[in-house]
Amino acid sequence: MDLLQIRNIQDEAARVQKIYEVFHEDSRLNRSKAARVEFLTTVRVIEEYVKPGDKILDVGAGAGEYSLYFARKGYRVSALELADSNIRAFRAKLKAEDDLDLVQGNALDLSRYEKASFDAVLLFGPLYHLSDTEDQLRCIAEAKRVCKPGGKLFFTFISNDFVILTEFMNRSDYFTSGDYDKKSFRLEDFPFVFHTVDACRELLRRGGIQVLREVATDGASELLEEKINALDEAGFEQYLRYHFYICEKPELLGMSNHLLFVGEG
Repeated sequence: MDLLQIRNIQDEAARVQKIYEVFHEDSRLNRSKAARVEFLTTVRVIEEYVKPGDKILDVGAGAGEYSLYFARKGYRVSALELADSNIRAFRAKLKAEDDLDLVQGNALDLSRYEKASFDAVLLFGPLYHLSDTEDQLRCIAEAKRVCKPGGKLFFTFISNDFVILTEFMNRSDYFTSGDYDKKSFRLEDFPFVFHTVDACRELLRRGGIQVLREVATDGASELLEEKINALDEAGFEQYLRYHFYICEKPELLGMSNHLLFVGEG
């Protein structure tokens, strides 16, 4: 099934299933040095707020990159994922000694988990797909409900403004024929839902989230992929230091394909 056919699927959950048959989440965060920048940045931020033994819920766990990392570091991890292809990829990575709970489910319904039962809740994917604002707020409310008082919530979004440049790198005619409003520069919300930085802030405000940090998790790494991948280990480590130096600068926040917001309910 191609993207044109997927676009016509009305049921959101069914559409997400098909999207991840086209986009392979299993390799997205680990296929190269450049692809690893988002993961390394995100983990670095999360580890400032949690301690081994804490309970983490990974909602929209994808192929398990974050769940497995934290489970193998001694955290008690529960993971929930919707897409069949991601579940299969996740299970293929599991080792006998991995102690985590993986279930298939929808971020709009976390009723299987008790109220205030997790020290941290990761929402790394659901807001890429929920186009209806009420569904987005319901998703946030469910994450808040299962997070302990004083616990931390981590939300990721795909950045509307920078994706335009990423698409231009892949298509030289994108500025004239791309799927965006030519005056407002608003992207069409397919195959993912896109947010500006201000839209992220407003959604989280409406969801009752107090934002503590805002991070441009991958910055320009996709645009610079070839150069980053050509770096030796010392060069890559220095690039990461530079990225960490700029990724929370307010003036550069929107210049990233992915955004991370840390908050409390």
